[in-house]
Amino acid sequence: MSDDVSRNIDENQVDPPTFDEFSPTSYDEWRAAAEASLKGAPFDKKLLTSTYEGITLKPLYFQQDAQDIAHQYTIPGVPPYVRSNKTRGYLKDSWRIAQEITAGSPEDYNQALQHDMARGQSAVMLILDQATRAGYDPDHVESGQVGIDGLSIASFADFKTALKGVDLKETPIYIEAATIPLPLTAFLVAMANEEGIELSDLRGCVATDPLGELVRYGILPTKLRVAYDEMAMLTHWAVDHVNALQTIAIHSYQYHNGGANAVHELAFVMATAVEYVREMQKRGLEIDVIAPRMRFMFSVGANFFMEIAKLRAAKLLWSQIVSAFGGNEISQRMKLHARTATINKSMLDPYVNMLRTTTESLSGAIGGVDSMTSGAFDEVCNVPDEFARRIARNQQVILQSEVNLTRLIDPAGGSWYVETLTDELARKSWSLFQKIEAKGGMLQALRDETPQTMIREMMVGRQTNLATRKDVIVGTNMYPNLTEKRIEPDRTDYRHLHTKRAQEIMAQRDENMKITGVLDGAGALDTLVEAAMSGATLEQMTRAHRQAQDGESQMIVPVPTYRLSESFERLRFAAENYRSKHRHFPQIFLAKMGAVAQHKARVEFTKGFFEVGGFECIDQGDGYATPEEASKAALASGAGALVICSTDDTYPEIVPALVQQIKTANPDMIVILAGYPQAHIDAFKSAGVDEFIHLKANCLTINETLQERLGVL
Repeated sequence: MSDDVSRNIDENQVDPPTFDEFSPTSYDEWRAAAEASLKGAPFDKKLLTSTYEGITLKPLYFQQDAQDIAHQYTIPGVPPYVRSNKTRGYLKDSWRIAQEITAGSPEDYNQALQHDMARGQSAVMLILDQATRAGYDPDHVESGQVGIDGLSIASFADFKTALKGVDLKETPIYIEAATIPLPLTAFLVAMANEEGIELSDLRGCVATDPLGELVRYGILPTKLRVAYDEMAMLTHWAVDHVNALQTIAIHSYQYHNGGANAVHELAFVMATAVEYVREMQKRGLEIDVIAPRMRFMFSVGANFFMEIAKLRAAKLLWSQIVSAFGGNEISQRMKLHARTATINKSMLDPYVNMLRTTTESLSGAIGGVDSMTSGAFDEVCNVPDEFARRIARNQQVILQSEVNLTRLIDPAGGSWYVETLTDELARKSWSLFQKIEAKGGMLQALRDETPQTMIREMMVGRQTNLATRKDVIVGTNMYPNLTEKRIEPDRTDYRHLHTKRAQEIMAQRDENMKITGVLDGAGALDTLVEAAMSGATLEQMTRAHRQAQDGESQMIVPVPTYRLSESFERLRFAAENYRSKHRHFPQIFLAKMGAVAQHKARVEFTKGFFEVGGFECIDQGDGYATPEEASKAALASGAGALVICSTDDTYPEIVPALVQQIKTANPDMIVILAGYPQAHIDAFKSAGVDEFIHLKANCLTINETLQERLGVL
């Protein structure tokens, strides 16, 4: 570049503008402009959003909204730990990628585990089948309880096979121990002993959560008092042997996937944790021993910012609770695991589930978890294969390695919106928690069915909003893809696995084995470790420990889990069955009246409305000029239903004549009107219109009724 050109550039250079040159816009000015753009629609109705938690979200948040929130002025690594448990956040140690593998046999589990650990998974999440969770060997239960949705472990040999090749010193082991923590811990200790690993080097959690099991099944395989005794026994032992092993878990999964909102979820989890603290204190443990050995397991769902705020609020509430019990600052740190939810996952357009779990995993990472499980996109219908597991695992790998979330500490911190939402959520949850405490605690609340009733009512609201499409599940109740190739549900006959596992255990088990030694108190685990290494089975160890214990059985009404998409899946699957018999989906004829501009919007709405029910819309021509033309085409189509699409202004002169002609020729043909012209509803019903579809119509009910009348459902 010449000196002359450089000189001209320098002489003509203009200083960049600064924000001081612009006068700031006030909220009132912005609101006036926003209201003008709404063209008369109410500001509060259009721009304020009510959540399931009873929180009203504003379109804008300002500094004054968050200025009185104390926790935002704290720093990472100090109470209340909202901003991170560690001063350096993820900079030094990232969250652990703890993916679930639901292979049923130890051999299959290990093969998948070895593959996944070499490709980004950094912790073992051991999910057990129903028989193992209840403490039974596979030959003593029905086949439906063995190898389904979890691993079958009945012996130390099984445990070693499943975890073969795992470095117990470097890899945290998270075991969903249900109500059998002692035998499973014995297996873990026995394996460490065989491999020459110091117990103090073990990390992870043997997650026993008796109230969680009670909420899930409605009954426990042991007495609740016994479950608490074993929880205390294991915790006492861990204090002396394995300082980095958590022994108490609190799950929110059943509540979240049962329909609970974030306030419910937080309050019920905190009330459960307090129940455990008190039970452990009764058994001689101090708060600074109990709290560090608790691990909180939260579901994360689709409401991105709400889920971030929920995890941050959880840390705030727990710090406050432990402080109230007299716990020190270290004890106030919450050990936090997150798992993507299942309530919003669908078997329809299932690859969209990948997007759902991605945003949920991002919520977990920003919310500050210590470990996380991203569910596979097809887990609701299949045992995830290598491809499904890889996609789920790589979601977290990308968040760590490409999105670089590990280079940030509390990325949500300081956001006026997130900080305000965190505070509101914490306050509402604290209020509900106090009400549960006033009732006598979580167990009493469950006996009274207080949580069950609240969740049930919330679930009804969610289902109603989904049916009316106020809430959307893409590919399910909106934007369906009728050409998709559906992933067939897992129809594997697991009886062969049950038979195989039963034969293996019967061949291994010494029926005459007597487990002798201390079976209660501090020495119980040593005795069980010796028994495990001598070949005792899981059931033998469980029975030996519990045979002399008694107590009153506890039963409650469980909290069932749902998937919101199930009702729409039922319609689509029925339509697919219909197609397999008739070579086409059930059909609806579109009577497009007038010019394209008159019917286009309602034609598109009608297609979307009925395609979610698996209906094929017959869309012919550009539009019909007369009712006679439309009725002739509709009757010739062979469709069982007709939708009239035009404008409210033209309906009075079109509808009566068209309906009369249709009903005269075919009284069974169903006539539907797109729209809801209030002044003419009664007249149109009298003329023979069977149904009206519009934005507020119940999409699910209308599709169900139509399928029933046409013999589809």
